[in-house]
Amino acid sequence: MNEQNNHPVETAIFAGGCFWCTEAVFQRLRGVMEVVPGYTGGSIKNPAYREICTGRTGHAEAIKINFDPSQITYTELLEVFFATHDPTTLNRQGNDVGTQYRSEIFYTSEDQKRLAEEFIALLENKKVFSDPIVTVVSEEKPFYLAEEEHHDYYNGHGEQPYCQFIIDPKIKKLKTYYSKKLKNGTL
Repeated sequence: MNEQNNHPVETAIFAGGCFWCTEAVFQRLRGVMEVVPGYTGGSIKNPAYREICTGRTGHAEAIKINFDPSQITYTELLEVFFATHDPTTLNRQGNDVGTQYRSEIFYTSEDQKRLAEEFIALLENKKVFSDPIVTVVSEEKPFYLAEEEHHDYYNGHGEQPYCQFIIDPKIKKLKTYYSKKLKNGTL
């Protein structure tokens, strides 16, 4: 846990498909102080995007979220994570296919591990999804920042077809179901 402006700061790391999508969703939430895209869970140091795209490094496109738990809880982040991607497709999100697009939670504490496992069990027990959840819960691994052109991608490229067809619906869903959790002036 870090300290910033006398508020405790926690870190969450999620892989839920393309990091352009997950970054755009989480940076709009109140209590989220920073979201950075990157790569984690693989076998080589300092991977580059072109290497990740081959699927041979074992890395997932992921985001690292620094958040203030007094404003948004880890469980609330999990709720948004599961509501804005498909946790039932193995190594795939829509047309994005490969291990780099897998659904995985990289916990940074034993408490996060427990909360993630309990949340998945709850979703399964309530049969929220018609197919089994394939999201993996793993211990935090080295996180490598993505290249600068991937940072804040949606906000700078919202007119791109990928953003309009893939990310816009996630943002609309966020606005519909989580409007009270959004930062003022976002969307």
